[in-house]
Amino acid sequence: MLFHYLYIQVDFCGRHRYTKRYAITGLNIVKLLTDYPSGRFQPTMKKNIPNRLRNPHSPPDKPREEVVTPPCPYFRDCGGCQLQDRTYRESLRVKEARLTALLGRFGKIEPIISMKTPWSYRNKCHSTFAYDRRFGIRNGLYAEYSHRVIPIDRCLIQDERADNIIATIASMMKSFKMTAYNEQTGQGFLRHVLIKIGFASNEIMVVLVVTSNIFPGKNHFVKALRKKHPEIKTIIQNINGEDTTMVLGKREIVLFGKGWIEDTLCNMKFQISAKSFFQINPVQTEKLYEKAMEMARLTGREIVLDAYSGIGTIGLVASGRAKTVIGVELNGDAVRNAQRSARLNNVTNATFHKGDAGKFMESMAKNGQKLDVVFMDPPRSGSTQTFIHSIGKIKPRRVVYISCGPESLARDLDWLRQENYDVKKIQPVDMFPWTEHVETCVELRRRDI
Repeated sequence: MLFHYLYIQVDFCGRHRYTKRYAITGLNIVKLLTDYPSGRFQPTMKKNIPNRLRNPHSPPDKPREEVVTPPCPYFRDCGGCQLQDRTYRESLRVKEARLTALLGRFGKIEPIISMKTPWSYRNKCHSTFAYDRRFGIRNGLYAEYSHRVIPIDRCLIQDERADNIIATIASMMKSFKMTAYNEQTGQGFLRHVLIKIGFASNEIMVVLVVTSNIFPGKNHFVKALRKKHPEIKTIIQNINGEDTTMVLGKREIVLFGKGWIEDTLCNMKFQISAKSFFQINPVQTEKLYEKAMEMARLTGREIVLDAYSGIGTIGLVASGRAKTVIGVELNGDAVRNAQRSARLNNVTNATFHKGDAGKFMESMAKNGQKLDVVFMDPPRSGSTQTFIHSIGKIKPRRVVYISCGPESLARDLDWLRQENYDVKKIQPVDMFPWTEHVETCVELRRRDI
């Protein structure tokens, strides 16, 4: 099949447009899913291309006064910050327009909560190391829609301390005879470096993702790295020798420190491990959780479920305003972090369980257990019909849905409507400035109360 690769500007709302990459062949449009190794993709076919997609050469989608020169020199190649070629104000308008198009049928979209200083906000930073036959060892980020590594010295949305540590590790590789991973041959040692930073605690975790548990000279390497960066609190060797696009492997060896760091969010301390999820923008997360607590309308008498609970951030923040909090999370490392964080904060009315959120809710419904409020913060792909159907069986008065995927959120809100829930408020938060992504907090209330 012959594909002609084009950028298609898909018009969502008025002058605001949202860019995706498609291939066109005959009268079919194919969306390329590029999360497959070595550039392979699985196409999904869409027939009957709308007329507005037949001519992809659309005019610029930004008002002239909102166009700026992207401050990042890697903007064109990287593709991570899709909205950096416009003012911050215009980037917020684009996100609001996208949400209005996707979620407007459920109710009014509140003005997006912006970030005062939308730079260096990421507390989780990642750099890929690769061997290139022409250039040798390279480290940086993948170019958009590819596995080509773009050498990046400074990412403007990452914490600068992380960039400095990554640069130091790259400079040490030759003297410690460390090789970079070659994706084509499967040879080489260092695949990725992952940095996690506690913005409040200033604790830093370094995760070295390597292909083998054998690490010659690891003690000297750790000593040399810590000499240059004494702010590092723990260093972890993560072993990932699989042919996979997943960054982290299953096995870890702690080379220095406790194997986790701590940080403070909403006046509570949290333990963060290499594999557990913690919101990447703590400044905006506090604003998001404040809105979530407002929507929950807790009085201290409620039984609350924190679904997809991660390391327990939402549940522990809610614990001081509710009678009982139950957390459920599939990631075992995150559950252990949540349990330790509960002890760290002297929280006795919150328990955290390892398991699938849908199955957990089904079990609760079968046992006749009751809930007053459900917080749900699923991955970008959204929740499941099983989980949402279980909400309909247990009948909590309120559901607070936190989403980083507007498309899956729209689908799930339709399912929740079928379970007798109405949307009362939709509040977007700019958790990911300069990118196309947006976090949305939705309050739902049961129709028959």
